[in-house]
Formats: sequence, C-alpha cells, structure tokens
Amino acid sequence: MTSHSQPPAPTATPAPVSSHCVQEPSAWIARFAHLVCSQGSVLDLACGMGRHTRFFSARDHALTSVDKAPEATRSVADIAETITADIENNSWPLTGRSFDGVVVTNYLWRPLWPLILGSVKPGGVLLYETFAQGNEAYGRPSRPEFLLAPGELLQVCAGWNIVAYEHGRLAQPERVVQRIAAIRPDGAATPAALLQV
Repeated sequence: MTSHSQPPAPTATPAPVSSHCVQEPSAWIARFAHLVCSQGSVLDLACGMGRHTRFFSARDHALTSVDKAPEATRSVADIAETITADIENNSWPLTGRSFDGVVVTNYLWRPLWPLILGSVKPGGVLLYETFAQGNEAYGRPSRPEFLLAPGELLQVCAGWNIVAYEHGRLAQPERVVQRIAAIRPDGAATPAALLQV
C-alpha cells in the first residue's frame, strides 16, 4: 500500500465493506478522528446505517447525517440531525453550512467534490475512504466512475495539509481503497480544477 503517513499505521482488522449494515467504524476514520476539534460539528455524508455517526456521537460531537435512504437516517435520528436527500440528483441540502469534520466512506460521486470540500470549515478535517482502481479484481464496485484513480484524493485536496494518504489493497474482505486525512488551511479555496467538474 502506498502511504504518506507517520507514524506507520497500527495493525487493525478492516471493517466489512457494506455501508448499509450496522458495523464497527472504519479503522481509518477511528485513527484520525482526533483531528476533529473537541465537540466540533461533524457531517457524516452518505451515512448508511450510521456507524460513523454513532462513533462521533460517542465522542461528544454534534452530528449531521445525510443519506438518501430513509431507513438510514431514521436509524440515527435519536443522536443526529438527519437529512434524507438524493444528493446526486437533487439540490445540495447543506448550502451555506460548514463543519469541523466531514466524513465520507464507501461513496464516490465526483460532481460533488466542490460541495464536499466547501463543507469543511477552515481548520476543519476531511476524512475520506472509498474504493479505488484495482477493486474490480475483487468485486463491486467495479465501474471506473465509482473507483478513485491513483492519487486522485491528493489532487482533490491540493493546497490542503495532508496528514495521511494511502492507496492499496486491504484484506478481510479483499478490496482496493484510497483514503485521506486532510486539514483545510485558513483561506484555502476549492482547487480551480474541481470547479470545472
């Protein structure tokens, strides 16, 4: 696995892939959760059944969880502000809002990059992990539009402070992922290349 991270990642058993069943938080998200300021606001985008909403709620963060599946948002309605919305086909439901942390796992829709990045406050953290090219050898997703190209998250976060980045194969289950922990510096704008998307 390609990595730009120090210290080396601790050994951990990866969580199952499905985002719509209750499960442990991603080891990547748990590892870098401390970067979100104490009791800061967190957006869990495409939250599934809320594994990361629950994880950050237990750390006393204020949560906003978004998913298009009503059963997903209902599952965390007791601990988070929930928004049921089809963010790929309808208007962005968070216009004018920003968060101390934005968490996205097992989800990719490139036209949303500017909106996702714009949802991170200056000094806030983006924690992102999803499937990457090479995953087609192990199962779904296998279509290119749902797989990150090598270095794509680094390009997306150009100009941000990259705390850690990895791209490679994981086991249990076997899959290829790319993930990043990045802090938006004060005054950082969305990279111009993304505004063309």
